[in-house]
Amino acid sequence: MAEQPRLADNTDDLAQQFRETRLLTEALVSSLSDADASLQSMDDTSPAKWHLAHTTWFWETFLLRDHLPGYCLFDERWPFLFNSYYEAEGERVARGRRGMLSRPSLDEARDYRTHVTLAMEPLLARSDCADLIALGIAHEQQHQELLLTDMKHGLFQNPLGSEMFAGAPPPPSGADADNADWWEHPGGVAQAGHDGSTFAFDNEGPRHRVLLQPFALARRLVTNGEWLAFMADGGYSTSSLWLSDGWSWVQAHEVTAPLYWQAGEAGWTQFTHSGWQEMEAARPVTHISYYEADAFASWAGKRLPTEFEWEAVAQRQGADAAFAGHQLDIAASPLPVGGTDLFGDCWQWTRSAYLPYPRFHPVAGAIGEYNGKFMSGQFVLRGASCATPRGHSRTSYRNFFYPHQRWQFTGLRLAMDL
Repeated sequence: MAEQPRLADNTDDLAQQFRETRLLTEALVSSLSDADASLQSMDDTSPAKWHLAHTTWFWETFLLRDHLPGYCLFDERWPFLFNSYYEAEGERVARGRRGMLSRPSLDEARDYRTHVTLAMEPLLARSDCADLIALGIAHEQQHQELLLTDMKHGLFQNPLGSEMFAGAPPPPSGADADNADWWEHPGGVAQAGHDGSTFAFDNEGPRHRVLLQPFALARRLVTNGEWLAFMADGGYSTSSLWLSDGWSWVQAHEVTAPLYWQAGEAGWTQFTHSGWQEMEAARPVTHISYYEADAFASWAGKRLPTEFEWEAVAQRQGADAAFAGHQLDIAASPLPVGGTDLFGDCWQWTRSAYLPYPRFHPVAGAIGEYNGKFMSGQFVLRGASCATPRGHSRTSYRNFFYPHQRWQFTGLRLAMDL
């Protein structure tokens, strides 16, 4: 396979990151029962148990099987169960049927993890494996976020309002920056994409030039309170605000509020990983589709930024995703806090279609299936969310989802022309 940039500067750092990543995944599921971990609430989600095993299958398949002489698979039947979408690795359980896997049990999945984690130790010091180890760490971090959002959607189906983490989420920041507080950019020729100096996914490059017109990007995310104003003004019932596909989606699914919102006699509540909580106006709005984000921007007399505008502002501001914003640091209830950081709280929809950059070529083999084959019909999101492991994202990072999807921590930051 083509060489991938490194996540760490040396194998000692990489080995520590590997161990910490594996431990965080296990901490995230420490409160789950076997029944919890087997839950699949829709085709877009996967059971927590499957995430535990799939990330382990990734290490076993692409590192241990191919690079550790004499290694024997933990169970020769399991690659069929825990391959996700890698056609080069053969047949697999259909995504929508992962919740039918009552066995192996949660404890057996944990045993599998322990076995593979220990078996990886000889490879952690090998420089010839560093590129794949970096990719494997980033892959497991992606699944940590998916595990959290998938479990949230699953628990949301339970009328008991069950919690995954005890205790209240962190309080909102109380940031009161005016929505007219903008970062202005003069436009011109800008560089976009990763420069190859550190780890990045293949879809973040090659670095290339883009032409920007003068624009401004809001310093903070749209809040729950602003979304309530949009709703009160008929936002969900005014067809002129919506894209045609979005209006069809709103009507077909009778959408009247962001996902996880519920109206009651005492006002709006919001489902979280800590159960039902009072919906706080100061928090950034999350769990909205691209269609909803675009309609809100139209209602506000603004627009969504392009992914290149977002990246250009992040470059000018010197934004450092490793330190900025509210992201996942420990196994605790994720909920947006707010503030003026470009990173954290929620992934931000852009108006950019998820397409390959000029001169993009996927690497050969199964690893080349990681991103490139999904470049169709989706939109790019930038930043990071409160469920994104800190250190996973960066200025050039391109997340992507279909325009109707909203079970992730998705929100928006407004832009306007100058």
